[in-house]
Amino acid sequence: MSKVKVIGGGLAGCEAAYQLLNRGYQVDLYEMRPLTTTGAHRTDRLGELVCSNSLKSELIDTSSGLLKAEMRMLGSMLLEAADVAKVPAGGALAVDREVFSEEIERRLFAFGDRLHVIREEVTSIDWDSPTIIATGPLTSPALADALKEVTGEYMHFSDAVAPIVSADSIDMSKAFFAARYGKGDSDYLNCGMNKEEYLAFYQAIVSAECVSDKLLDATFYENCMPIEVMAKRGEDAMRYGPLRPVGIRNEKGDKFYAVLQLRKENTLGETYNLVGFQTNLKFGEQKRVFGMIPGLKNAEFLRYGVMHRNTYVDAPKVIDETFAVKGKPSVYIAGQLSGVEGYMESTMSGLIAALSLDKRLKGEVATIPDEYTMIGAICRYIANPQNEGLQPMNSNYGLLPPITGVRDKKLRKAAYSERAIEHMKEYVDHIGG
Repeated sequence: MSKVKVIGGGLAGCEAAYQLLNRGYQVDLYEMRPLTTTGAHRTDRLGELVCSNSLKSELIDTSSGLLKAEMRMLGSMLLEAADVAKVPAGGALAVDREVFSEEIERRLFAFGDRLHVIREEVTSIDWDSPTIIATGPLTSPALADALKEVTGEYMHFSDAVAPIVSADSIDMSKAFFAARYGKGDSDYLNCGMNKEEYLAFYQAIVSAECVSDKLLDATFYENCMPIEVMAKRGEDAMRYGPLRPVGIRNEKGDKFYAVLQLRKENTLGETYNLVGFQTNLKFGEQKRVFGMIPGLKNAEFLRYGVMHRNTYVDAPKVIDETFAVKGKPSVYIAGQLSGVEGYMESTMSGLIAALSLDKRLKGEVATIPDEYTMIGAICRYIANPQNEGLQPMNSNYGLLPPITGVRDKKLRKAAYSERAIEHMKEYVDHIGG
């Protein structure tokens, strides 16, 4: 019986361990908690959710719903556990955290002595031993250094990220497309504020509650400064920064006291980034304060701004599409450490890494789903050498080859998903799933 090492007991690690156990391997699963803590986890349970208890939408005409559907076709254990732990959440898949972890552990421990959970911090890597590293964005410094010694590339920094909102939730009667001074294409969506609106927004943001004051001691590049820190420099600081109104007018020619610009996050323009709005505000405060900006009152936040330590490899230089380390084919990197973003994306990477390692150990060639599937598109995105300075990415339709001739957004999303499912069926048949 072959033995495989999985480092990390989070979502990606648990999914990878299960897939390998289910294929007859003996698995040593390393988890450093509770002996060494991360500062984010609260328990020593496997598969603990450290942020939201929502795994996002299950609706098939959403990118996150499509990703789940594809993962179910590949036999994802964590989604089966989520079904057991499910709590009412409309069209989303939300879980009871404790039940979710309990169910994950129950399914893993059912393999008996073929699973060996080792509670210790891993500080070195045996590059010749079959291994999946899935230690997440809070990878211990010692293991990160060990990884860097061989790969030569990883990123570790205090990161400030701007929120992303759904285009469909923006009030277009109060927003407009325009280029500064009318030069170039009108690629930016603009939300203009008068003086009264801006001053109310300013007062709200300087008094809003942050996640942690400790993070504000971090060093930031000027263009990554949290918006609330900039605001505290003075009443007009934001107006000379990301809210600069100079040269931006709507179709009527109106001038504004301040202007927020939003930039497309995908090729379809279905999601928008709040430009320059990196933030450490609590999620509820972001919704409240940013909702004061004209056009964003009812905005749906697909990703809230966050500020945290973030460790992940420069994937295009370090790993291939199957998550195998280039030049070290026995070792795979999965989870957020690999450059994917999100609960299900991380779980998916653990699943694909395990399937790929299994193929390699059997002397077969590992393959991934094609680019028309969400799984295949994400795998290709993180390994694409053109993605210089990789930024972690959630699943979204903008990663898929475009569908033309369908103008209705809802119908177009459904078409993307329908096409992806058909291609995934072909992949499952190909690998004998």
